[in-house]
Amino acid sequence: MEMFKHLLSALLCGFALILLVHAQDDQSGFISLDCGLPTNSSYSEPTTGLDYISDAAFISTGVSKSIAPQYKATHQQQAAYVRSFPQGVKNCYRVNITQGTKYLIRASFVYGNYDGLNKLPKFDLLFGANSWDSVAFVDASSSTIKELVHVPTLDYIHVCLVNKGTGTPFISALELRPLKNTTYVTPTGSLELFLRLDVGSTSNQSYRYDYDALDRIWVPYTFNKWTQLTTLLTVDAQSHNDYQAPSIAMRTASTPIDASASMDFSWESPDTSTEYYVYLHFAELQQLKANQSRAFNITLNGDYWFGPFVPKYLSTITVFSPSSLTGGNYSFSLVQTENSTLPPILNAMEVYTLIDLSQPETDGDDVAAIINVKSTYGVDKDWQGDPCTPQGYMWEGLNCSYSGSPRIISLDLSSSGLTGEITSYISNLAMLQSLDLSNNSLTGSVPEFLSKLPNLKVLNLERNKLNGSIPADLIQRSTSGSLSLSVGENADLCASISCKKEKKKKNIVIPIIASIGGFSILVVAAVAIFMGLKRGRKQGVPQQPNNQADSFESKKRQFTYSDVLRITNNFQTKVLGRGGFGKVYHGYVDDTQVAVKMLSPTSGQGYQQFQAEVKLLIRVHHRNLTSLVGYCNEGTNMALIYEFMAHGDLESHLLGEDSNANVLTWEGRLQIATDAAQGLEYLHNGCKPPIVHRDVKATNILLAENFQAKLADFGLSRIFPTDGGTHMSTAVAGTPGYLDPEYHTTGWLNEKSDVYSFGVVLLEIITSRHAISRTQEKVHVSQWVSSMLAKGDIKTIVDPRLRGDYEINSAWKAVELAMECVSETSTRRPNMSAVVTGLKECLAAELARTNVSRVTESTDSVVYSMNVTTELSPLASIHKMIFLVNIHLVFFAGQEVVIMLGKLSHFLYPLLGLIAVILVVHGQDQTGFINIDCGLPPNSSYNEQRTGLFYISDATVVDTGESKLLLVQDRGLYPQYVWYLRYFPEGIRNCYTINVTSGTKYLIRATFFYGDYDGQNKASEFDLHLGSNLWDTVYSNNTIKEIIHVPLQSYIQVCLVNTGSGTPFISAIEL
Repeated sequence: MEMFKHLLSALLCGFALILLVHAQDDQSGFISLDCGLPTNSSYSEPTTGLDYISDAAFISTGVSKSIAPQYKATHQQQAAYVRSFPQGVKNCYRVNITQGTKYLIRASFVYGNYDGLNKLPKFDLLFGANSWDSVAFVDASSSTIKELVHVPTLDYIHVCLVNKGTGTPFISALELRPLKNTTYVTPTGSLELFLRLDVGSTSNQSYRYDYDALDRIWVPYTFNKWTQLTTLLTVDAQSHNDYQAPSIAMRTASTPIDASASMDFSWESPDTSTEYYVYLHFAELQQLKANQSRAFNITLNGDYWFGPFVPKYLSTITVFSPSSLTGGNYSFSLVQTENSTLPPILNAMEVYTLIDLSQPETDGDDVAAIINVKSTYGVDKDWQGDPCTPQGYMWEGLNCSYSGSPRIISLDLSSSGLTGEITSYISNLAMLQSLDLSNNSLTGSVPEFLSKLPNLKVLNLERNKLNGSIPADLIQRSTSGSLSLSVGENADLCASISCKKEKKKKNIVIPIIASIGGFSILVVAAVAIFMGLKRGRKQGVPQQPNNQADSFESKKRQFTYSDVLRITNNFQTKVLGRGGFGKVYHGYVDDTQVAVKMLSPTSGQGYQQFQAEVKLLIRVHHRNLTSLVGYCNEGTNMALIYEFMAHGDLESHLLGEDSNANVLTWEGRLQIATDAAQGLEYLHNGCKPPIVHRDVKATNILLAENFQAKLADFGLSRIFPTDGGTHMSTAVAGTPGYLDPEYHTTGWLNEKSDVYSFGVVLLEIITSRHAISRTQEKVHVSQWVSSMLAKGDIKTIVDPRLRGDYEINSAWKAVELAMECVSETSTRRPNMSAVVTGLKECLAAELARTNVSRVTESTDSVVYSMNVTTELSPLASIHKMIFLVNIHLVFFAGQEVVIMLGKLSHFLYPLLGLIAVILVVHGQDQTGFINIDCGLPPNSSYNEQRTGLFYISDATVVDTGESKLLLVQDRGLYPQYVWYLRYFPEGIRNCYTINVTSGTKYLIRATFFYGDYDGQNKASEFDLHLGSNLWDTVYSNNTIKEIIHVPLQSYIQVCLVNTGSGTPFISAIEL
């Protein structure tokens, strides 16, 4: 341990010293970037002669800063500037190199109080798709250096700095030096520098280029039990040695003071799994006489390692470990042989640790394609580094597959301000399954190449300015059900093969009729709905809920200040709220109640900003957004006039003084949450440009007369300051408790920030607890819920005033959805479309429980069914279909339809019976089915005889395990998908990665048929995981495990975990 401390001391001391260098000209292949150096600048560093250039051409983000003057004198010129990254989580350099060449890659960091904060940051460093290291500092003046030896597999590398919330990342210099591929060889992996020592140095100085032609940095090291040997002659380090240790380091050495003693050095590793590679450089410095000899053996932890070794006079020999060293404790001894007259020597040494940089980056063709897409459209997103990796830092709007080299399978550029035609670069994304270009301003025709994308399953081109006709192949794929095609709201686009007949249609509807039975059910439903609604009108029931906003739609106008005085009775009406913007008054416009928000002159609102804001608010209209009636703008008198929301804000009903007397039901809470989510989803996806709310909270969700929820302040939050807690308050950067935690590191908010805030609101709705507790501990509601989830008791989480009156699965789903929304990392949060879908499912489950039917505000119908694991008889199937139709119609049209269905039952039941018979005879559509026969040979497939299900091999979704064909008798008695299995004799955790449609609910089935495949006649016991979560334990010989799950990502992982009770295996996976 003493030796280890000396080594560390030498490192820290050496880095602080001025490097001794002198100039030479051969810098072939060197890449020397001075990070932060002004654009187009370059220089030759005075002490090394190294030629540095600006990094501006290698990165598009960050800002240039200079370190404080007092720190510049102790560092070389490349440390004077830094590039700092105050924006974004991941910022990346892309440097072109020679593929297949081994490089020394060095990143240098000198803080030097460049930001004037005198606060040392800490951040992470990534190399391509892999974690490189964490960067931390001893003090403001010291340099931190990270160094790799690596062979790139592509013709470029990515070096990325990641903000982890502990200070702004920065970098001083990035340097690459080509090495010979015969050096620093490892069977797998790359090397990270642990130490590099000039042993026995007499100058107490560090050396680099051009003393070292490869520009390695050598740190001086001496030890009090050793003495020094030196020579003024040149030591040959290049003629027969590819490592080329510099002559200046090799002409000094150390040897034991006690000539009979061994020469010992050691270190300890805190991680016993760390693998080390050691390189010892020797050269004899004394011209030995005839009666002198120097020979020694090298031992490691007392065991023979190498020798006997005889150093060569003035010539370098490198002794190294061809395989890695492990174990945690490393004690080397150089021991003189019996016949040697002189003790051992050591001139220089290097130690590296093995680092796994094997995670491949995104497929090169995909990278080129997506970069060209970015360039074509000028995509303004945080697209830095590799598109797909690391998975936690995938580019926004992408989803990728990870079997082999990552491939882009989903591209979402909706609401991204795209203009021009659909770029042909998209055609190079060969594995694309989903493409969403909706809600932009794209022009031109729908290109033919989209129909040539073989894996495309979802194509959304809605709300653009496309024209012409849709390629016939796309229409045919949509009609067959293999492609979900959305092209509505393109006024000049025709979806028919014969466009002349269809040109008058603006909203394109592509009919997909899956079966006679499905069509018949729609016909019956349509008849019942029509009759139900007709009856409702006769009884005086309105078709839609009364909405004051409808009467205002044609009246949005500019009011005079005199009008405002009349509306508010000279501001003598009730004050609804107060904020930094001013006051909100109650008033009347044409006998209709309104809320008048007066903007004070001190709010900082300029005329042009106010006018632009009003124009935006006039265009925005959604049933779940508060409606703007009009505005006033006369000099310093500015006002916004909104529809009046009779029941005030949501917080008062959850936590206000009267909330105990009138407790919101579970159904009411879910309906409010769904309404608010739909309003927010519209802001994100239905507006051009998209609107980020920035201040979603319970007080900004207002309730109308019928308790319909509407989101407020969706436009003002970008302009006005807030003092919190008022009727229509606004905020520039959110409200404590609701504010995205990433804001503290990035300084900006986006759609996922709104998702976080909504997740907090949803937790408040579920628990009736404040976002931040009013106790001294100030506990955030998400932290409290997380602690309760660990106990697994949903009743503790849901508002106890409900007394358990809710559907338990609905509650669990709502809590899980809320916790996903408040994930610390924005990439792990769902988008608002997925949130709306999840809340509708929760509401459907609750309504199914209470058998309550009513007209919903949503135009979407929701089918909710409880899947069961046992097969249904034909008669049971009929009744189940009737149940589904009933639930479907309840959501679509209300109680009247169910009554009508009851009266139509005398012909509906026989019709459904006929449909069931047709379905039994003709079988079911397998669209979306995934049937994997585990262990089936690669590229094999078949139709299972009993069911007609189409099965494929699992070879493309798992890269471990071994295939086995069962040797059971009468194999024909068993389903074909259990004839093979895949078993996993190696590794603890083996996983299948299967691409799915995110947000879609799946039944996932795993089948295990032992069949004595291993001849042991002893079944295994092992665990089954879905992603990172325990699914179940597999105990018996023949087992089926089923789960119903909505994946939030575009893939799932099904993992088998060896628990020490037998080898895991699996027969089939079906989705």
